[in-house]
Amino acid sequence: MARHSGGRGWYGKVVGAALGVTMLAVGASVWTAQADGVGGSSPGATASAPPSSAAVKPVDVTIAHASDAGARGVNITIDDGPDPVWTPQVLDLLREYDVKATFCVTGAQAQAYPDLVKEVVAAGHRLCDHTVSHDTAMDKKSEAYQSKEILDAERMIIKASGGVRPMYYRAPGGAFTPYSRKLAASHGMRPLGWNVDTKDFERPGADAIVATVERELSNGPTLLFHDAGGERSQTVKALRRVLPWLKEKGYSFGFPVR
Repeated sequence: MARHSGGRGWYGKVVGAALGVTMLAVGASVWTAQADGVGGSSPGATASAPPSSAAVKPVDVTIAHASDAGARGVNITIDDGPDPVWTPQVLDLLREYDVKATFCVTGAQAQAYPDLVKEVVAAGHRLCDHTVSHDTAMDKKSEAYQSKEILDAERMIIKASGGVRPMYYRAPGGAFTPYSRKLAASHGMRPLGWNVDTKDFERPGADAIVATVERELSNGPTLLFHDAGGERSQTVKALRRVLPWLKEKGYSFGFPVR
């Protein structure tokens, strides 16, 4: 899993040792077993007292990289929304091809567009906590800051959804820390990485996005797209081609698991 850098479309490598977990899909054994950043503040968010590292319960913090649809399963994940222009178009495509996806929403966007969060849930998709403000440098910040970003977003998403809890936590740009993974997991949110980064946020063209999926699908089942953080017409066009192509190749659509 490559890492998003400062939210402007450049990537660096995740340092696996710092995370204490392998974030890249390693060969066929994992596969078969197996942004522009959204800014914004968090008006109305309630500050939370961060639990100390010692207070966090021991939980499974390995990053989800398999699919519950089995060896030929893929996980569609959609980041940074919801967005009033692009999220409805993505939802329409997913409905058209009978695909369920995981939406990694930010607290700021969820608070701004609660009806869209409810639409995501009503359509049978899952929610993922993508922090309040999508700070791709949060792994360099204090535990108190990480806690506020994650837990305030969790509360904002639950409120926006009408009581549905996010099942996953995806660090902005892959900026996981041991603390953030433990904290999220202690709240029932599985740390969620990705195997195929479509780089759609760079707007390379629909052809390039589709080619990336076709070329890198052997890396593992979790595909990363975006429905916010910028103009996403290329993502919509690419999904219109990728979803039926995956079905034609015999893949099924599922949700991330260990």
